[in-house]
Amino acid sequence: MDRVEEWERRSERALTAAAFVFLVAYAVPIVWPRTGGTVAVVCGALVAVTWAAFCVDYVARPALSRDRRSFARTHLFDLAVILLPMLRPLRLLQLITLLNVLNRTGVYGLRGRVVTYATGGTVLLILCGALAITDAERGHPDAVIGGFGDGLWWAMATLTTVGYGDTYPVTVTGRIVASLLMIAGIALLGVVTATLASWLVDRVSDVSEAEQAATRSQVDALATEIRELRAELAVRSPDERAGPPLG
Repeated sequence: MDRVEEWERRSERALTAAAFVFLVAYAVPIVWPRTGGTVAVVCGALVAVTWAAFCVDYVARPALSRDRRSFARTHLFDLAVILLPMLRPLRLLQLITLLNVLNRTGVYGLRGRVVTYATGGTVLLILCGALAITDAERGHPDAVIGGFGDGLWWAMATLTTVGYGDTYPVTVTGRIVASLLMIAGIALLGVVTATLASWLVDRVSDVSEAEQAATRSQVDALATEIRELRAELAVRSPDERAGPPLG
């Protein structure tokens, strides 16, 4: 195990906890907009602290890597997650770190990883989409998404590609969030479809292999009986092979 893998193994629980703390601290002022004073200050401080934890994780991994240039080239998206969220709603991109952490926690099979990403991604996308769109749209004079309930309904309709059109974003930031959520919804639908198709193919393959195994065993048994009959005929005398006289 190299130093990067050792760091990831030791930090996975701390980053998972940080991601959930970040989500709660970000969500509280949005779900309960009248929250103020000490609660708002604490939530803001927690968001800053968890963002710093994500930064430390990103800096530590290339520092421990043997090939830092290769690490930087292959982890550009991780860097974007840290640097891009200058607008408050886009800070939720940091929760993508949580999916990366889930990928480190021992789900080694390919299908297991797909199920983990699909399940965790669906829940996170709906929740984060609802929070981001509510934060972006609330307070705009033409907004039709005024609360977290409206945002949650919009996120579910958008992610599932239904799009009723009764709620929609009117701000630039809200439309950016909508674009990202629509792309993620299409990608997620493709992953789920591919996983289901793979499962069905494997089940059909298992049945076919079982049938083929049964057929092979029957053929082997028949071949064994034929060999035994030939051996028995080989040791008999010519008269015994000819059988009893006719008439």
